[in-house]
Amino acid sequence: MSVRGVRGAITVEVNEEAPILQATTKLLHEIVRANGIVPDDICSVLVTVTGDLDATFPARAIRVMEGWELVPLMCALEVPVKGSLEKCIRLLVHVNTEKSQREIEHVYLGGAQVLRPDLTKS
Repeated sequence: MSVRGVRGAITVEVNEEAPILQATTKLLHEIVRANGIVPDDICSVLVTVTGDLDATFPARAIRVMEGWELVPLMCALEVPVKGSLEKCIRLLVHVNTEKSQREIEHVYLGGAQVLRPDLTKS
């Protein structure tokens, strides 16, 4: 078994608590579905947001999900590069898995699909 990183990102339209929490939940659910992950397989989750999203901590959405109460979570700000994608939430899920790096499915939703078009499913 190896520890693998599963990446994902999603954008929101507005800097408000409900849309940020909903988008975080949606992104995590899709990462879990695509990779067959269960909370006990998770080492930790790093959540980052762009500086224009400060209405809430996105990790709050994960903390209240059944089975995720003990998963270590950390929120941080993305590097504020001029001209970069705005209103974006990113997840890096560290998971114990038998999958190879090539088998991991990274998930980019909404406007975040521009970040990694090579990994975005059509």
